[in-house]
Amino acid sequence: MTTPATALLAKQKVKHALHTYDVSADAPNYGALVAQAIGAPAARVFKTLVTEVDGALTVAVVPVTGDVDLKALASAAGGKRAVLADRDLAEKTTGYVRGGISPLGQRKRLPTVIDESALDGDTVFVSAGKRGLQVELAPADLVRLTSAKLAPIARTAKAAGPEGWGAGAT
Repeated sequence: MTTPATALLAKQKVKHALHTYDVSADAPNYGALVAQAIGAPAARVFKTLVTEVDGALTVAVVPVTGDVDLKALASAAGGKRAVLADRDLAEKTTGYVRGGISPLGQRKRLPTVIDESALDGDTVFVSAGKRGLQVELAPADLVRLTSAKLAPIARTAKAAGPEGWGAGAT
């Protein structure tokens, strides 16, 4: 399965593994269900959110067990205010659809901030650029390929979903 994200990984000769799954993008607790479907700890599966920090599109990559702390993201990105970007704008800018937006191989390279918890394990899982496909790679490779800044930008979900999975995952 070739996507711009997987093509970038191949071109850069980055060690990675692809994992397929079948979860509806509209399912509640989507990210937690993806983690369960691929047999990965939810804290190692990260979602990619396109935001606007002081009007500039910025990518936030946080664990599916929670959500992005918009104040922390704004601060990490050197701004004052962050909001989630419009879905159509996010899809048009990245070249990916919701539920499949990857921090890798985006149509337009955006400033990226990854939650520092990505470094807590040997590998991390992110979207490989299409619904139903995750890529597992070393956190250092993810940071390098996205030119990301690491910062504490995740907040833990307040409500738990099925089997203790975090709510609010997309």
